[in-house]
Amino acid sequence: MTSPPYDVVVRPDGLHHLQSADPHNIVRLILPEAGTPEARNAQAADTLRRWRSEGVLTADAEPGLYVYEQRDDAGMLQRGVIGALRVSDPAERLVLPHEDVMPHVVADRADLMRATSANLEPLLLTYRGDGTATATADLIERAAGQPPLLATTTEDGVHHRLWSVTDPADLTAIGTELAGHQALIADGHHRWATYRRLRAEHPSPGPWDHGLVLLVDTARYPLRVRAIHRLLHGLPVADALGALDGLFRVRRLDGTPLSGAMDALAEAASLGNAFLLAGTTAPSTSSTARTPDLLARTVPADRPTAWRTLDATVLHATLLDHVWHVPEDSPARIAYIHDTAATVEKAERDGGTAVLMHPVREDVVRDLARQGVTMPRKSTSFGPETGLRAWCCASLDL
Repeated sequence: MTSPPYDVVVRPDGLHHLQSADPHNIVRLILPEAGTPEARNAQAADTLRRWRSEGVLTADAEPGLYVYEQRDDAGMLQRGVIGALRVSDPAERLVLPHEDVMPHVVADRADLMRATSANLEPLLLTYRGDGTATATADLIERAAGQPPLLATTTEDGVHHRLWSVTDPADLTAIGTELAGHQALIADGHHRWATYRRLRAEHPSPGPWDHGLVLLVDTARYPLRVRAIHRLLHGLPVADALGALDGLFRVRRLDGTPLSGAMDALAEAASLGNAFLLAGTTAPSTSSTARTPDLLARTVPADRPTAWRTLDATVLHATLLDHVWHVPEDSPARIAYIHDTAATVEKAERDGGTAVLMHPVREDVVRDLARQGVTMPRKSTSFGPETGLRAWCCASLDL
């Protein structure tokens, strides 16, 4: 029943694979297939009602939280707490977004949640503990030493375990302890914006006052910050490179495999802004603007230096807007893809341009968020990506 987040399942073959793997895969709820948006949402609602009536999904008998673990054989370990977060104040001051959102995606997610009256997948929040023993850390460690409620291994080799926590004293201790922490949105900016939209539409108190979240202490369980790449439809890579002539330094990487090209990107990124362009021709890196005033003319000056010098900022403000003339809010012209190889494959197949990015450091993301400065949309991806979405489905019981 497991699936990556809705925005990671971008390829039709991946969607169909998940659907065929299990008739009860959660992808049938988060990405239903039908001819119109209205029909898709109605289908998801009908599917959820049927699964509940058949006992595929059931409501917990008593309030609780969940401890959730993800582990792989290479040493990655992530543990956190899944529960409901109050969306209204003071949460709006404690939750730190760091990326802009696309209005049409928020509208789409809101329509789906209205139709299903459910939180279908949690957003991922991170906070920084001080490394000392805490009630939350103690509970997570105690739970991890017990037999799990559920366990599975997904196709990417990640092992998942889930434990239920229902003891009132534990719930009170965790709630009290976490209430004062600021939390950075690691994954789920569109879901957070959707929660806030639905909360504003409905009277309070009510079920829309809360949204489903997974909270991870990155001081104990550091997350990997990865880039989200861009696929530019209708722009052949030769044309994209030609438009950079005289504006950016370009290094050809003929005969270099993708892994080597990504190493070259990392090397270039250590010296300044850098991007890897790929498609039907050999990959090339683009770095540092040649024209001294190009960035000064195109990047807004009313933001902190850390924001103005982000690769994503230069990409969107300079390259997309002024060099390639690709509107960032047009799904017909640009797609946002997490997987590196998939981005290049689609560019090669469709004749477009893959723009591969180097990840931003977590401390830069957190510092900008604390200043109230949002990065360009889809700037970061906090991993691991695979999540037990079916185990986190929560009805709002309207």
